[in-house]
Parts: sequence; C-alpha cells; structure tokens
Amino acid sequence: MKTLGLLGGMSWESTTTYYQEINRRVRHVQGGLHSARCIVFSFDFAEIEKLQHAGMWVEAGALLDAAAAKLKLAGADAIVLCTNTMHFVCHGIEESSQIPLIHIVDPTADRILKAGFKSVGLIGTRFTMEKDFYKARLTENYGLRVIVPEVEGRDIVHSIIYTELCNGIITESSRKSYYKVIEDLAKAGAECLILGCTEIGLLVNEEECPIPMFDTTRIHAVAAADWAMET
Repeated sequence: MKTLGLLGGMSWESTTTYYQEINRRVRHVQGGLHSARCIVFSFDFAEIEKLQHAGMWVEAGALLDAAAAKLKLAGADAIVLCTNTMHFVCHGIEESSQIPLIHIVDPTADRILKAGFKSVGLIGTRFTMEKDFYKARLTENYGLRVIVPEVEGRDIVHSIIYTELCNGIITESSRKSYYKVIEDLAKAGAECLILGCTEIGLLVNEEECPIPMFDTTRIHAVAAADWAMET
C-alpha cells in the first residue's frame, strides 16, 4: 500500500473526517486490521484564513508547496489537499513535492457524470463559489453546467462556514438556511448539489437535502484510499 500525505488543518474539523473515511475505505476493501498509511501535515488554520481574506493567495500557496515538500521527505507517495478552497493555489504542489496531487474535483465530477447529471449546484466558501478555479475545471474538463447561489445566498453559506462549521458549531437555524439556499439552486436548474467545502457535510445530510448531493470530502477520501491500494 502506498502512503498518502494529507495537507490538513483547514480546518481540522474536516481533516478528522478525511482520516476516518480513508481508513474506513481501506478496512472495507482489505478487511481485518488493515488501515491506511498516512502522514498528516496540519496547518494552524488561523494563519491560512488570514491570508485568504487578505487576498494573499501567493503566500498561502507557498505554504502549501513547502508543506507538500515536507510530506514527500517524510515518505508520502501522493498529496491529498484536505480542503476545497485551497485548491485555488494547488498548482505548485506537484512541482514542489515531485509526487502527484489527487485533485478533489476529479473524483467528484466522475461520480456526478456516472449518476447522469449535467447541471450542478455548487456551495462552498465565497472563494470557491466566485473564483473560476473550481467551476472552470468542472465545466471545461467534464462539461458540467455550474450554478452558484445569488449574492445573499453566497454570503450566508460563506459566513456559516467560517463562524460556525470551522469551529465545530452546528445549529438547526443554519441547517435550515442552507436548505433554503439549496432549494433556490434547484429552482435555478441544479439537478444535484456539490458540497464544495469540506465542512458542509457536518451540517447537511443526504436524507434531508432536496436534491441529490455529492460530498467532496468523502468522495475525495475514498478516491485517495483507492489510489493508495492500487498495485
């Protein structure tokens, strides 16, 4: 089994989900006492968040590149960036580490296409919803139509992520607010939903979601585990 290098801590709430889901997948496939070979680099998210909201993306990307190189030196065979938003500055990771990056969008898009959907609603941080790095990969590489919430909806989704979900705070009022945003996306033509932030799965569940949803955290984790188990 190959070793996964996890770039986590953005936030640690979702990094714990990655670790659990990767190991659950390995146990499911290989059985017994098998578990994944993982090396984790966990950031202090306050430092990353400050750079994000200051628009200092080059500096944030440099931190990712340096951490990825450390994971390579520690024995990682591939990098798993345990966050959607920071894929905005993931382009230097492979060059810095000289090992592959398992991109979060690709296995998610594959799942959506196999399910037969062509139009997706995307919720995540404001950066993921408004910048092109995520939407363009879905559109240009996979032919998917991407719909994001209106300005008010984007504000609601973004605020709840940073003030509540990243701090492990789950409230019923925020859950209802998210479902209202999702209902509006469905009315706008979204056939399914991408949870484009690794914390959103802590709040939204498939049973109550008004349209089929694809949780990038769990999809990405399973894809990483399957890559590690390939011979």
